[in-house]
Amino acid sequence: MFVQLRYNFRVTPDAAQRTALAQAFGCARVVFNDALRLRQQARETGEKYVSDGELSRRIITEAKATPQRVWLGEVSAVVLQQALADLNTAYRNFFNSLSGKRKGRKLAPPRYRSRKDNRQAIRFTKNARFTILDNGRLRLPKIGDLPVRWSRALPSDPSSVTIIKDAVGRYFASFVVTIGEDETLPPVEPEIGIDLGLTHFAVMSDGTKMTAPKFLRRAARKLKRLQQALSRKQKGSNRRKKAVAQVARAHARVADTRRDWQHKLSTAIIRDNQAVYVEDLCVAGLGRTRLAKSVHDAGWAGFTGMLEYKAARYGRTFARVDRFFPSTRMCSTCGRINDKMPLNVREWNCPCGSHHDRDVNAAINIKAAGQADFNDRRAQVRPGLVPAPRSEAVTRQNAARATRSVAGIAVL
Repeated sequence: MFVQLRYNFRVTPDAAQRTALAQAFGCARVVFNDALRLRQQARETGEKYVSDGELSRRIITEAKATPQRVWLGEVSAVVLQQALADLNTAYRNFFNSLSGKRKGRKLAPPRYRSRKDNRQAIRFTKNARFTILDNGRLRLPKIGDLPVRWSRALPSDPSSVTIIKDAVGRYFASFVVTIGEDETLPPVEPEIGIDLGLTHFAVMSDGTKMTAPKFLRRAARKLKRLQQALSRKQKGSNRRKKAVAQVARAHARVADTRRDWQHKLSTAIIRDNQAVYVEDLCVAGLGRTRLAKSVHDAGWAGFTGMLEYKAARYGRTFARVDRFFPSTRMCSTCGRINDKMPLNVREWNCPCGSHHDRDVNAAINIKAAGQADFNDRRAQVRPGLVPAPRSEAVTRQNAARATRSVAGIAVL
């Protein structure tokens, strides 16, 4: 089984390269918006759907010959073609969502890209002939040789590279590589069920509890101070731009710390267990409740995504248990389903005489339900697809070191 992964590395372009990248970002954005506008106009006038080839000819080839778009020829043609590919992917996902071919939440149609977006990105495929030089630099057409901060070697030749500029102004090179079966870990005996929560981030079926780090809560005081300073700055001033960058940098630090911690925890779980079962939580629905801030701070979706692709990468088993499965109310000893319990009830007694910790009992039930596709408890396990995650590798050399504390994985 082959898995596609992304490896992200920090790049540090100089002033001329930053100008070239900004030009490439702008050209890709203009091509995307022009193509979207053309298809929307065709739909409003009742014309037939503009094909991909026709779109490329009119938006790129013919547009380069006009005075209004002659500057499109100053960037790599692959960047422009990939912008059209992104639009086609957005339309395909939208249509599949309407028809039911795409599972999950309904997707909105493509929308225009703004130059004020916090994140800008362009993609180079093998047709662009990007090269990793012997000195470690990344050579991109019409941009130059970008210095890359390599934290480890790529496992295989990349099929594409995406240059990303985030809200803080940092630049990253995201390589897509294909991993084969040579990274499969030796088989182990333990299997584990995981119950995700807010007080404890993860409770294992063996009784282990991982304390929730609450990175956003810990940085709330600093973020509040920076947001107040930003609100006092005059709109359009240079000081306001600096304040915006400071707020974005603080949020990026929280996100980076959370991602690093989740990578360490997910790697340790996959390494020590042959099978991992989690509950299919409705994070989008929980994000609209009064617990929304804590739910988003926990980052359950990102963590389960890491478990999923790492299980596929290292030859482990991963499955999700139906979100309607009563893991909390069911007695793991006798199978009795009790009445709903409020959140403040952390321990309870079953009429069969068993005493249960609420979260540990739920984790045990999740493990039992995940060991079969259908069982007498009506728990359905639906293994999902293995996507190529947007960020697989962090860029610090000590990020792969998993250190445990009494409460679980240490918080950095």
